[in-house]
Amino acid sequence: MTQHNEGLFSWETIQLQLRIPFRLSYGASEQRQAHWIRMRGDEGWGEGTIPPYYNISRQSMLDYWQKQSERLDPLPERFDEIRDWLDPNGPAPARAAIDLALYDYISCKQGLPLYAAMGLKRPAPKPSSFTISVDTPQAMVAEALRVDKFPVIKLKLAGDAQDMDRLEAVRAARPGARLLVDANAGWSQEQARDYLKHLERLNVELLEQPLGVSELEAMGDLQSLTSIPIVADESVRTLQDVEVLQEAGVRGINIKLMKVGGLTPALEMIRLAKAKNMQIMLGCMIETSIGLTAMAHLSGFADWLDLDASLLVTNDPFEGLRFDENATIYVPEKPGLGVSLRG
Repeated sequence: MTQHNEGLFSWETIQLQLRIPFRLSYGASEQRQAHWIRMRGDEGWGEGTIPPYYNISRQSMLDYWQKQSERLDPLPERFDEIRDWLDPNGPAPARAAIDLALYDYISCKQGLPLYAAMGLKRPAPKPSSFTISVDTPQAMVAEALRVDKFPVIKLKLAGDAQDMDRLEAVRAARPGARLLVDANAGWSQEQARDYLKHLERLNVELLEQPLGVSELEAMGDLQSLTSIPIVADESVRTLQDVEVLQEAGVRGINIKLMKVGGLTPALEMIRLAKAKNMQIMLGCMIETSIGLTAMAHLSGFADWLDLDASLLVTNDPFEGLRFDENATIYVPEKPGLGVSLRG
């Protein structure tokens, strides 16, 4: 359904169809709702997409876009003007959509790919992890074998009695894979402590958000018990969160454009985390290649990439970042974000 608007922006709702049901500790879904934002004259494109468990209403995003679309003040012409131009009083994914469109607009006007317009080096090709959602151990093994050329596998775990069986089974099926584990805040502190010895024995490379969103000190305590980097996801949305997590002893953060409000805050969080010697995952929601490609332009900052959403859906309407047969990401060289509609 397209939302018609005669102002600065228009937007369209897209139902993304998942290739297989996406299950994690919060529940399961077969579709996700995405929103495509266009500046007047198609001068810049953005995206605002968030899963339902973030409890952000679609209407609040539409209201924000309507308000921004009616503005009469001049558009920013430099990246460092975007923060002051954007209304900070809106949902993060709604702000992200306008933020991305402005970055696309400014870099297109310069005739440069976004990374070059930002003064960054061309990102070297780097593999993304491929996410396998919660299922039976047998089903997760089948999915891991289906993508046997992908070197990095991220396993979603649920906090139930089968979690270590799932991990053991996938490790046995893919002994050479780099394994990342994501509990999506689904483990208790007791479970997480008990599971560490299994994760270490099975050579897990990263443990993402093992505990609840507010359990920052407890994640730091857990980090002190293992050499495996613990990476906060749901617990990190602001610069202050980065500060608190670092002080607690957590070693890494997962930054997502839709969660933090776009490229502007993402860059601020990346620079703060780097200054504090924290490790960085650049991640995504289930979203289109608009959001994925925007984040890929920052991939030179990443210790890990988790930008696999377009591999998980069957009807992404856009082309942008490219994957080879090994899930290695290549950033487009076209001006702006480098995204186009599929033919």
